[in-house]
Amino acid sequence: MLTIGELASYAGVTVRAVRHYHAKGLLPEPERDHSGYRRYDGGAVVELIKIRTLAEAGVPLGRVRELLQADEEEFAAAIADIDKRLRAEIRQRQRHRERIARLASGDGLALPPEVVEYLDRLRALGVDERIVQVERDGWIPLAALSPERIAQWMARKREQITDPRLVGFYRVLGQALDRTDDDPLLVELADELASYLTQMADEQGEDYVDDTGVEPPFASLMDALAFEAVPPAGQLVELLKKRGWSGWTRLERVDRVRGAAGTRQRDTAVRHSRCER
Repeated sequence: MLTIGELASYAGVTVRAVRHYHAKGLLPEPERDHSGYRRYDGGAVVELIKIRTLAEAGVPLGRVRELLQADEEEFAAAIADIDKRLRAEIRQRQRHRERIARLASGDGLALPPEVVEYLDRLRALGVDERIVQVERDGWIPLAALSPERIAQWMARKREQITDPRLVGFYRVLGQALDRTDDDPLLVELADELASYLTQMADEQGEDYVDDTGVEPPFASLMDALAFEAVPPAGQLVELLKKRGWSGWTRLERVDRVRGAAGTRQRDTAVRHSRCER
């Protein structure tokens, strides 16, 4: 007859595990001898090894008793079911591992891979990192709000940044970040960008220009986030509004206000005046 310590040693488990299996009703507790100790026979060793083997294979303890009492057909069906569950868990853990790996890149903390790839593309094109960060911070709430639309948006963005003119606008804006709001460079950028947006809208439709389709309150929130991070962007939007376009996150064509042509002329005169100094 064996003590609980000897039983545990022969079965390759701890005494604590034996007691746990007793508490779960998986291993019957033997009667105590006259000294008050539990004594186990060889059958208990075999039963304990079976329990340990099933537990180590990933079988939930709640199903171990069922398997120990099952016939051959029932046992095979139960094992197949457990294997299916384990494979599902493995796939889920693999997805978790992939997400953890993405976190190491920084941008992947709250963004899908397509957006991270887009941001990296902007960097490769020489776009100022501060502008890339504003893009990133804007895409985080967009991805959370409409994750099902990310693939569509990114396909459009990848197409748009193949246009050298648009990339040039990004670069010029980057050059204007450290200048004053009335800098001639910003005025020139507004002129060129408004002309580009109008041409693009006329050729491909206004939906091509404003492809986010987010609600105005949400767009305003994202605009405020961008203007706080890059103040010249707010001034650029004001200049664009005089040239027939409003918004930042949600670009919309607007009617030119009376005197807009005169305003542009004054902006141009200011630009030339400053350039001549």
